[in-house]
Amino acid sequence: MAGLINNLLILFLGFQNICLGFRSPLSVFKRYKDTTRSLPSECIGSDRPVISLGLSDFALDILMPGVTPKQSDTYLCMSVPLPVDDEAYVVDFKPHASMDTVHHMLLFGCNEPSSTKNYWDCDEGTCKDKSNILYAWARNAPPTRLPKGVGFRVGGQTGGRFFVLQVHYGDVSAFRDKHKDCSGVTLHLTHQKQPLIAGMYLMMSVNTVIPPGEKVVDADIACHYKRFPMHLFAYRVHTHRLGKVVSGYRVRNGQWTLIGRQSPQLPQAFYPVEHPVDVSYDDVLAARCVFSGEGRTTETHIGGTASDEMCNFYIMYYMEAKHAVSYMTCTQNANPEIFRNIPQEANIPIPVKSDMLKMTHGHHEETKDTGKSSLLQQDKKEKDKILDQDFHVEEAVEWPGLDLKLGQVSGLALDAENNLVIFHRGDHVWDENSFDSKFVYQQRGLGPIEQNTILVLNPSNAKLLHSMGKSLFYLPHGLSIDKNSNFWVTDVALHQVFKLGAYDKEPLLMLGVALEPGSDKNHFCQPTDVTVDPITGSIYVSDGYCNSRIIQFSPNGLYMMQWGEETSLGRARPGQFRIPHSLALIPDFSQLCVADRENGRIQCFMLETGEFIREIKHKSFGRELFAVSYVPGGLLFAVNGMPYPGEAEPVQGFVMNFSTGEIIDTFIPLRKSFEMPHDIVASEDKTVFIGDVQARAVWKFASTEKMEHRSVKKAGIEVQEIKESETIVEARLKNNPESTDPLKKQEKQHLVQQASTGVSFVLITTLLIIPAVVLLAILVFIRWRKTTGYGADGEHKLDSSSGRILGRLRGKGGGGLNLGNFFASHKGYSRKGFDRLSTEGSDQEKDEDDGTDSEEECSAPPPASSSS
Repeated sequence: MAGLINNLLILFLGFQNICLGFRSPLSVFKRYKDTTRSLPSECIGSDRPVISLGLSDFALDILMPGVTPKQSDTYLCMSVPLPVDDEAYVVDFKPHASMDTVHHMLLFGCNEPSSTKNYWDCDEGTCKDKSNILYAWARNAPPTRLPKGVGFRVGGQTGGRFFVLQVHYGDVSAFRDKHKDCSGVTLHLTHQKQPLIAGMYLMMSVNTVIPPGEKVVDADIACHYKRFPMHLFAYRVHTHRLGKVVSGYRVRNGQWTLIGRQSPQLPQAFYPVEHPVDVSYDDVLAARCVFSGEGRTTETHIGGTASDEMCNFYIMYYMEAKHAVSYMTCTQNANPEIFRNIPQEANIPIPVKSDMLKMTHGHHEETKDTGKSSLLQQDKKEKDKILDQDFHVEEAVEWPGLDLKLGQVSGLALDAENNLVIFHRGDHVWDENSFDSKFVYQQRGLGPIEQNTILVLNPSNAKLLHSMGKSLFYLPHGLSIDKNSNFWVTDVALHQVFKLGAYDKEPLLMLGVALEPGSDKNHFCQPTDVTVDPITGSIYVSDGYCNSRIIQFSPNGLYMMQWGEETSLGRARPGQFRIPHSLALIPDFSQLCVADRENGRIQCFMLETGEFIREIKHKSFGRELFAVSYVPGGLLFAVNGMPYPGEAEPVQGFVMNFSTGEIIDTFIPLRKSFEMPHDIVASEDKTVFIGDVQARAVWKFASTEKMEHRSVKKAGIEVQEIKESETIVEARLKNNPESTDPLKKQEKQHLVQQASTGVSFVLITTLLIIPAVVLLAILVFIRWRKTTGYGADGEHKLDSSSGRILGRLRGKGGGGLNLGNFFASHKGYSRKGFDRLSTEGSDQEKDEDDGTDSEEECSAPPPASSSS
């Protein structure tokens, strides 16, 4: 019996020693709890800053100690020691912050904070030693997420022993009630060893100089990677005021792979790497910052003050634990020649919304903005210069696609190769007999359209490359293409949305119930358009003619949420629709813009929440705005509807600066006139296509340099030269990006020289010939008078004859070079006076003063337009 007791005692002591080896979090936190400062009661969770989550896991609250910032753009820092001595791993972050009070937060790891106070002004610094950014949270930016099995190593022999939280309070008007703020973050830490260790790779320029007034200055950084493989999962960019865009790449065997590209004027946060990127031994990591020195009167150098600049590209990565390095840097340009092949996107600035410019950056080196108002005005001027607006959109009159035999053209899109995709109705027509009063399709007896309704055309010569969609649809409407080249379409007769593979005969996904209108989660009522988020795969549907809502679905078609309502009496409010007719997804800003057709405006919403952001509305839109399209880089294209009787706004296309909403340009066709333009799509080179449901046609428009008029007066004759790249080859190319094809560039330069020489020769010759002809006419007149004598009839004949001669000469001299009146006549072209009899679809909200009851997609045929 005694032996048994001794054995049990030995086992108990052994088990106790094993348990002590795990070191219960409650025991190791005792020292931390004794030194924890007392915090205001309004700081939730502050009475328990460390919470046990089991034998090996615990949570750590890092919260501001009840602060009340007194002025806007205040940066406050505080530190928290790691509550354990041995090694631990941060595996998750949970933010506690409201965008109403906090612009952004950064969490650093280091061994010695800059201050031992409860909190301090971050102008004093964050850490005295080297610091690593572990986490970033910013308004309107995604939170940092670590992949499964990945953790930041802290404590022990190599990890940092302190966390330093930096919070930027932008607008302190929320603190008028003198409440105390406890914003911060909760860390999930574990003692369990993680197979993959997270780290930070910092690429930083140290010797860039930005000359005053210089429009474009590049700062390039490149290093050869000489370590074990690492996998990249997040990135962050950083400059001060002059930075326009920062891009980072992996270069392997001459191939450039994008890590991330972002405007440094957007919220300071880590953004996920869209496609996984791995970096192996001897790869090159390359980054470029694009600056502009416009508005500066002195040189700008790399430095830590607001008047200096910085060029930083942060990469968050993970490696196998046995090879892990927590921090690496690259501060040189080891291979300048490599940047000759950098992708063109790295040189294109990203436009930024004005409210984003208020959010300054997160490093402690950046001092507070003392001249906020003036700097914001300067930012607006710089932002307006981002977009090259010195262009004009005009019809490409040589494009043969206008003569295609099509049905009613309802939708347009561009595929990954920029081929034009047309969605049309074949021999079916939407007219007053198509639907009953309950929106049920009445012409099912006709069967589906027997022609191919989806056509893929070469955008240059309009040759048919591919066609599909036969016997699938009744009344096609909206069209878009996702990043995987799938076609997404809507059918207003079927009340459905379809996903089609480019070469599949059957749909991959169908939403809605065929031929059944409705307004619940499973039905649509004449859905107008559909688009897919390239990042999340979420599906957005505008529904439609008889519903006034936007619906979001998951990538596999599950209902997620919806927003929108019918327009009430009086002025339409945000989020109200009167036929949400067309969608444009703005991935640069995570926004969805909607052409609110009968309200004649564009409304933009946050993608994830449906929160209203802003409205774009101009008098020149008129009462209807049919379609909208976005081009990466900041251009918004739109087309309106025909004017109502007695209204003057013409039907035309619009080019807008997305950031400001301002109209940059308007355009109309030179050949056939618009009748009911229904959809618009544009590419990054500013090529625009517009489909017209009534004219059954598709126009192509191309960007040219804005026409310049130069008057030359000599010998009493005014000659106007018009420089325009489509009609008379430009003699001066302004702000146009260089062509990627050297041969085309040389040919253009040669044509420009020829044009300049030709115009000059014609002008000089004309000016020399006119005096000679006049002198000859005088000599002939004197000779004639000598032979026939003077008389009234002869004098009259002389005046009339010489008038005709000089008139012809002046006409030839002036009219031969002046094409301005021709284009002016077309630009001023108006269909005023031709009454539109109807619009498309029905929204059950007839204008009482309009007097139009019919809302079908039909109208009176316009009179034949005169030839150009």
